[in-house]
This record gives sequence, structure tokens and C-alpha cells, in this order.
Amino acid sequence: MNLGGKPKDEPDVNLTPLIDVVFLLLIFFMVSTTFKKDTEIKVDLPEASAEPIKKNRKVFEIIIDARGRYFVNKKELVSNKIKTMKQVLLKNMGKDSKKPLIIRADYKAPHGSVVMVMDAARQLGIVKLSIATSQPKEEK
Repeated sequence: MNLGGKPKDEPDVNLTPLIDVVFLLLIFFMVSTTFKKDTEIKVDLPEASAEPIKKNRKVFEIIIDARGRYFVNKKELVSNKIKTMKQVLLKNMGKDSKKPLIIRADYKAPHGSVVMVMDAARQLGIVKLSIATSQPKEEK
């Protein structure tokens, strides 16, 4: 007489549907995700009606964004003090005070940020200084 009944089978868990669902979710998120590259510094230049000058390859540019941050070679300066700016100018321009310096300041950049770069250049004897602008848009 066997009172134990049928031998019980262990429950079988099928993972195939779970793997399919996870794979479909992964594909959905990969396809629906957009990647934006923020490698360029956004600067809206003020407008001026002056004629553009010839591009000189031996110029040095300092970019000032709308929040007053300074960028040199697409890298932000760690300090916004005049001492740091003078060191950057000396490092990049050397003793050549006739090498052109271009300040590419945003339209909404604080006035003091632009003046600080101009003052550092003056203290180092840099004589060729330009402020970059854009051509005015045609009005309709």
C-alpha cells in the first residue's frame, strides 16, 4: 500500500519568455535613445556691419560664453582671475606681442569679462587685439 501518492515533480521555470521580453526592452531603449554631442561652445556673437578681415593662421582666440566663462582651445579655464589670464596669454602667445589676439565674446557675456581679457593683454604689451562679431542678418 502506497499512501504517498504520486511522486512530485520539481517545478519547471521556463526563462525563454523572460529573456525575450528583456531583449525587446533593450532594443526599444537603444532605438528610442538619442545621443547629443555637446562638444562645441555655443557663442552668439554681436552683430557689426564692418567688412570681415582675412583669416590669419597665427592668431590666438579666447572665447567668453554668456555666463562669463573663459575657454582656450575648447577647454574651460579653472580660474577667472587676471593672473590666470596673463599666464594663459604668455603660454600661448609667448614673447610675440604682435601676434593677433581675438576675443570671441557671446552677445550676453558680462562686460567685465571682456574688459579683464583686454586688461591682461594690455599689461603684457599685446598690441593687436580684435573682438569677433557676426554679420547682421538681412531684414525683410
